[in-house]
Amino acid sequence: KLTSLALQPVITAELVQGRVHLKCSYSPRVPEPPVQFRVLWSRVSSPGQREQIHQDTTPEPFSHLEMDGANLRLGDTVFCTVTAFRRGSPEQQSLPEDSKGFYAGIKFLPESLEIAEDGKEHVLTVLSTVPIACPGQDDSCKITLQLSTEDLGKSSQEPGPPDIALSACQVDLLPDSCSGSSCAAATVTVTGVTDFAQDGNRVSRVRARPVAPRDVLWRDYTPSHVKVTVQDLPTGNCYSFTDPHIITFDGWRYDSHKIGTFLLCRSESRAFQVHIRQWDCGGHRSATACNCGVAAQ
Repeated sequence: KLTSLALQPVITAELVQGRVHLKCSYSPRVPEPPVQFRVLWSRVSSPGQREQIHQDTTPEPFSHLEMDGANLRLGDTVFCTVTAFRRGSPEQQSLPEDSKGFYAGIKFLPESLEIAEDGKEHVLTVLSTVPIACPGQDDSCKITLQLSTEDLGKSSQEPGPPDIALSACQVDLLPDSCSGSSCAAATVTVTGVTDFAQDGNRVSRVRARPVAPRDVLWRDYTPSHVKVTVQDLPTGNCYSFTDPHIITFDGWRYDSHKIGTFLLCRSESRAFQVHIRQWDCGGHRSATACNCGVAAQ
């Protein structure tokens, strides 16, 4: 019986004669005699709403639909719904089966990031779920994405300078064979900026914008962004003041009355150090040194 058929439709993307198509494939294991397949293509028009964009009737175990930039555009989430039926026997048809939604365009992985202001690098993958077509005959076949950051601040504050830094301002998506949901991919690292400010946890976002694409499919497309939440970490402080009283990063207190130039602190992980200079300021009355200069690398 057709009513218990498991068609399991799946959408993938591929190039057909140099143009981007979506392909709906489904299980061809059907009982004899041969049946037809009705494939209904739809896309999400608004949350919870779908609009039909194409219908196909075919004996083949797949159906193609071109991404023409009009009926089907980058940024669309697309579904295919498949029903099997026997010709001349409308009662002999399977229950319609939906594919999972296929997002056609640029995706970030992971889809959101939570990082800390600790200087560590976190890998962000930018991928295209559709293949990169080559409209020209030359070898410069790629999509260049301009990357930018934006600080969204907190609800109680105005947006300020971005709390994140990227390892690159742009990446190139080069043509590659489609594997899973990725047809082209590049990586960039994201770092939480150590800003020495107690500004709370802040939200930033990373945007990607195609730069002067030659392919008309990409011209009016604005990819969705990725949200990055940066956890604020307390900043360490150390002090040397007046006739030097010193308080270390971990709160120890002591005095130093020596005259000369000294290393106050030095990082073991990066090129950063602070020198202080202490001169005699007590004269004949007492042996006292005072801060008179500082140098930081």
